Amino acid sequence: MALPLFSDNMLHHERIPPPPGMTWPATARPASRLFPVLLLGMAGAGTQALAQDGGAPTVPASPSLFAPPVPPVVQTGPLTFAPLVRQVGPAVVNIAVSQAQDSHQAATRQPLPPSVKGTPFEHKFRERMRAHGEEMLGAGSGFLIDPGGVIVTNAHVVGGADQITVSLSDGTEFPARLVGSDDLTDIAVIQIHAPHPMPFVPWGDSRLVNIGDWIMAAGNPFGLGSSVTAGIVSARGRDIGTSPFDDFFQIDAPINPGNSGGPSFNLGGQVVAVNTAIVSPTGGSVGIGFGLPSEIVAPIVEELRHNGHIDRGWLGVTLADGAGHGGVQIVGIDRDGPAMKAHLRIGDVITAVNDEPIDTARMLIRSIAAKRPASTVTLHIRRRHDTMSLEACVGHRPDEDLDD
Repeated sequence: MALPLFSDNMLHHERIPPPPGMTWPATARPASRLFPVLLLGMAGAGTQALAQDGGAPTVPASPSLFAPPVPPVVQTGPLTFAPLVRQVGPAVVNIAVSQAQDSHQAATRQPLPPSVKGTPFEHKFRERMRAHGEEMLGAGSGFLIDPGGVIVTNAHVVGGADQITVSLSDGTEFPARLVGSDDLTDIAVIQIHAPHPMPFVPWGDSRLVNIGDWIMAAGNPFGLGSSVTAGIVSARGRDIGTSPFDDFFQIDAPINPGNSGGPSFNLGGQVVAVNTAIVSPTGGSVGIGFGLPSEIVAPIVEELRHNGHIDRGWLGVTLADGAGHGGVQIVGIDRDGPAMKAHLRIGDVITAVNDEPIDTARMLIRSIAAKRPASTVTLHIRRRHDTMSLEACVGHRPDEDLDD
């Protein structure tokens, strides 16, 4: 990838090396580079005026070069997003995470993360951390999905925090506790306890979202506080290399550091994606942001609410695409794993799981991961010139296993 990819809690990623071939963002480019464009525009206007005043006359474009005017394909659009903001804004929250420190740590305090440093929020957080003897780790966003105070955010926003503070749109602050998180999808659930029911937003069905649909993103960019931006869905199904479960919306609504964990809404005020990462050469938005669709997030959130963790299925094989005629080829089998116990062999091509056709390794990983450990699946395979079906008992996916 030509441009660096980064999730927008900067300090979190300073603790974790960037993926191979990628770098964390550099300083923003100066706006002065726009001046040549403006000057060229002015020079063009002057040249045309001279031609009209005394130079050679301009040649008008032939009408035959252009198609006749047609009615717009999109007849209507939102004149303002204000009603939508009023409806969903109270349910969007700002999240600050901090870590307790001793006197030695205080003397060697690390600088604030880029999501806060250099913004009006910096002074507020420095004062708060100094008063409480804590070290600020970062800031992010989230949203309430339940009147009881259940909040969805990104796992990288709250990971490693000793204390989580949630700020509502009216400035009210609450301490929050971590209910559960899932690093593979970067989703976390936290909860606050308020003396009254909280405003919340519902999930929308991201499967109904089309490329070109309007979308509104909300969050806490650069720690400045609640903000909204609007744009369209630029693409679906983006794989940005963060995990085997990547299936992102690409959106052009501006997303910046601090927006991590914030929601993206459809025009009905339903959450259809969770803002997670951006591509940028500058550290700010260049119109390429990524949100994880609700069809993936919502079931994970429900399991985190009930169990605090995600149990995923595992087969114990190493896979390779390009088997031809559909399916994925097994190129390695873990000793004593589910695949070995099911008598699968290296060279077998898995063409389907139960009645679900399999065309890529990613499809197989996702299909098996969605199965409950200890459940049984039917694997349809091609072994040399023969086809057969084998029963396999799904294992429990190891934490660091990236194959299936």
